[in-house]
Amino acid sequence: MKQRMRNWPFHIMILPSLLFLIVFSYIPMAGIVMAFQDFKPWLGIAGSEWVGWDNFRYLFERQDSVQVILNTLIIAVLKILFNLIAPFTFAIFLNELRQMAVKRFVQTLVYLPHFLSWVILGGILVDILSTDGGIVNRVLVEWFGIGPVFFLGDGDWFRVTVIVSDVWKEFGFGTVVFLAALANVNPSLYEAAETDGAGRFKQTLHITIPAMIPITVVVGTLALGNVLNAGFDQIFNLYNPLVYDKGDIIDTFVYRTAILNGEMGFGTAIGLFKSVIGMILILISYRLAYKWAGYRIF
Repeated sequence: MKQRMRNWPFHIMILPSLLFLIVFSYIPMAGIVMAFQDFKPWLGIAGSEWVGWDNFRYLFERQDSVQVILNTLIIAVLKILFNLIAPFTFAIFLNELRQMAVKRFVQTLVYLPHFLSWVILGGILVDILSTDGGIVNRVLVEWFGIGPVFFLGDGDWFRVTVIVSDVWKEFGFGTVVFLAALANVNPSLYEAAETDGAGRFKQTLHITIPAMIPITVVVGTLALGNVLNAGFDQIFNLYNPLVYDKGDIIDTFVYRTAILNGEMGFGTAIGLFKSVIGMILILISYRLAYKWAGYRIF
C-alpha cells in the first residue's frame, strides 16, 4: 500500500496517455461490427443490414483486392529486407571510421531524413523524378542517353522508387540500432585479434559481424509484424491511377473503397482482415525473437 502511495505521481503522469489510448484506439474498435454489415451512414450501425461474412467473401472474389494484398506483401517484404541490409552494411563501414568528428557528422547527416514527413518528401520526389525537367531524368538523358524514365507512372519503376526512397529515408535511423550493438563489443577483442595478426577485414568478419547478428535477428523477426504495412503515408503521396495495378496497397485501397467510394462495410472488412493477420504475425515474431535471440519485452 505504501509503495502504491509513493508511486501515485507516476500514475497521474501516464493518465493523459491512457485516456488518449482509450478514446482513439479502444472505443473506435466498436466500429468493427461494420465489417459484418452493409453499412449505410444515414442508417447507422443499429439500422444497417447485417450481411455476416459476405464482405470477407467479396474480399477474395474481387480481383483488384487480391492484387492489392499481393502488392502489399511484395512492397512490405522488400522494404523489410533492404531496411535490414542497408543499415547493417552502413553500420559496419561507419564503425571503421576512427575520426569521431567525421563519424558523428556522417551519422547525423544520414539520420536527418527520418524526421521529414512523406508529405514533404513526396513533393520533392515528384519534382526531381518528373519526366518534364526533373533533375534525375535530365541527368539520365543528357549524361547517359537513357530515358526519360516514368518513375511514378510505370508500375515496376514505381515499386523500385518506393523501396529505394524508403530505404534512403530510414536506413540512418536503423543504423543507430546496430551501432548501439557494436558499442557493447569489448575493445580487447579487437586488440587481441590485432595481436594475433588479424587485419581490419578479418576483425570485421570474426568480431564485428557476429556481434551484430543477435540484434539483426531481433529486428528482422519483429519486422514480421509489419509485413502487411507497406507505408500508407508514402504510397498515398506518390501513387496515382496509372500505378494502381502494381503500387496500390491495403491501406490506400481501404481509403479509396471506404472513404471515397462509400463502401464502408467492405473497407472495414479489409482493415479487420489486415489487423487480425498483423496481430498473429506480431505474436509469432515475438516468439521467434525470444527463441532465436533471447529477446523478450518483460
